[in-house]
Amino acid sequence: MSSGALVFLNGHSMTTNLPTGAKLSVLAAGATKKLADFTSSLDFKSIPPEVIEHAKLLALDGIGCCLYGSTLPWTRKLIEMVREEGGAARASVFGAGFKTSASQAVLVNSTAGHGFEIDDVHKEALLHAGSIGLPVALACAEAEGERTGRDVLTATVAGYEVGARVGMAATMGLFFRGWHPQGTNGTFVSGPAAASMLRLNAQQTLDAIGIAATQASGLMSAQEGAMVKRMHSGRAAQSGVYGALLARRGFTGIRNVLEADYGGYLSTLTDKVEAGRLTKGLGNEWETLSVGFKPFASVASIHAALDGLQQIMRQNGLAADDIVQLRADVSTMTHLHCAWEYKAQGVTAGQMNLFYSLAAIAVDGDAFVDQYREDRLHDPRLLEFIQRITSNPDTQIDDMGPPFRHAARLYAQTRDGRKFEKEVLHRLGSPENPMSTEQVHRKFKILATHCLSDRDVDDLVNIALTLDEQKDLGRLLGILSRADTAISQTSLKVKQP
Repeated sequence: MSSGALVFLNGHSMTTNLPTGAKLSVLAAGATKKLADFTSSLDFKSIPPEVIEHAKLLALDGIGCCLYGSTLPWTRKLIEMVREEGGAARASVFGAGFKTSASQAVLVNSTAGHGFEIDDVHKEALLHAGSIGLPVALACAEAEGERTGRDVLTATVAGYEVGARVGMAATMGLFFRGWHPQGTNGTFVSGPAAASMLRLNAQQTLDAIGIAATQASGLMSAQEGAMVKRMHSGRAAQSGVYGALLARRGFTGIRNVLEADYGGYLSTLTDKVEAGRLTKGLGNEWETLSVGFKPFASVASIHAALDGLQQIMRQNGLAADDIVQLRADVSTMTHLHCAWEYKAQGVTAGQMNLFYSLAAIAVDGDAFVDQYREDRLHDPRLLEFIQRITSNPDTQIDDMGPPFRHAARLYAQTRDGRKFEKEVLHRLGSPENPMSTEQVHRKFKILATHCLSDRDVDDLVNIALTLDEQKDLGRLLGILSRADTAISQTSLKVKQP
C-alpha cells in the first residue's frame, strides 16, 4: 500500500493515514502476535463482571438470531447441502436435528445468525461479531467436549475484542473498496474464538489467526438481492474453525498477516488504516461493551433514520397518508450503502435499502421481521410512499467521525403544511442509546417462538443469562438442535431472487 494513495468513490475521497514513507510493518509492528497472545492468555477470571453480563445478554440475542435464521430459505438450502455432503457427527446444526463436522456446522449456524439483519453490531468496526463468535464457540465446545459456559463466554469475548480492533483499524476504507466487513473482518472473530475453544497455545493461536485471515472474502454487491450475503458470515466462521484445527496440527499461517506491507490483510483490503486501533487498550478497554443490539430487521446503518421517523410519527400522531415529503440526510457511507434506487429484488435488497425501510416505518409503524416478507416487497402502499422520500449525504455528519456514521437528520412535511425535524445521533440499540434488558428479552422471544415451544424459549432465556454457571452445555445444544421439531411455518415466504 503506497502512502498517500487517494481513491474517489461516488465523490468520497479516502487517504491513507500512514505518514509519508511509513510502513505498516513499523507502525503496527507485532500487532498480530499481540492479539494472538491476548487470545491465548485470556481466561474467564480476567474478564470484568460488566463485560461478562453484557456478553451473556449478547449470547441470548445471538441465539435468537440463529434460531430465527434457521427457518429461512437460504439457511434451509445450506442445511440440505450439508446434510447431503455429510461429515463427522460432532457438532449440531441448529434447527435441523442432526450433527456434522464443526466446520460444516458453523457454516450453517453462522449463516443463520446473520440471516435476517437482526444480529448485534459494533458500529466503528462495521461488524456483527455475535453471529460468528457464538456459533463457532458452541460448535467447538460440542465437538471438543468437556467445555463449560464460561469457556463459551471467554471465547466469544476474545472474538469480540480482536474482531472489533481489526475492524476499527481497517476503517470504512475496507467497505468503500467493496468488501463486506462481515466476511472479511469476521475472520478475526472466528479465528480467536475457535483458538480459545480448542485451548491453543500462543504460537498455535497466531497460526490460526493467520490461516483464518487469508481466507477473508465477501463482496458488498451481494447486498442488492443475493442470498449469498448471508453466507459471508458462515464462511468467515468456517475459516476460523479451519484455522484452529489446522494450527493444532502444526499447519502454519501468515504470522504477520495484519502488518505485512505486501499482501497483508490491511495493506490489501483497505486504502485507509488506523494502525493504532489494533492494540489500543487491549485487555483494559473492552470493545465488547461497545456492541449494541438491533431493534429493526435491517442494516444497522439506517436504524437512526428509522428511529427518527418512528419518533416523529408517534410523537405527533401522524399516519403515512399525512406525510407528503420526507428527507433523510445521512453519512456518505450510509448513503452509498443504502440510498440506492429501490427495486424489489428480494428480501436482502429490502433490508439494505433506506427508502423501503422508511416506507415500512411510515405505513406499518415498524421494520421488523413481518415488514420484510416476500409478499410485502411489492406492496403498492410501500412503493407509493417511497416516491415521497429523498436522501442526501450529509458532510456535517461525516465530519463528526466514525462514531457518528449511523447518525441521521429527518425532515418531514405534512399535507396541512406542518414541518417536523428530528436529529438522531445514536441509533436505538447502540451503547449510547441502549435497548433495555426487557426489550432484548422481548426481541428474543419474538424470534425464538417461530421455531420453539414456550417452555424451550423460557429455558433458553434462563440458560443464556446463567451461562457462566452452566457446567454442561447439553441442554442448550439439545434445544438448538431439535428446534425444527417445533417449527410452525414462519410467515416469511421467500422465493429465490
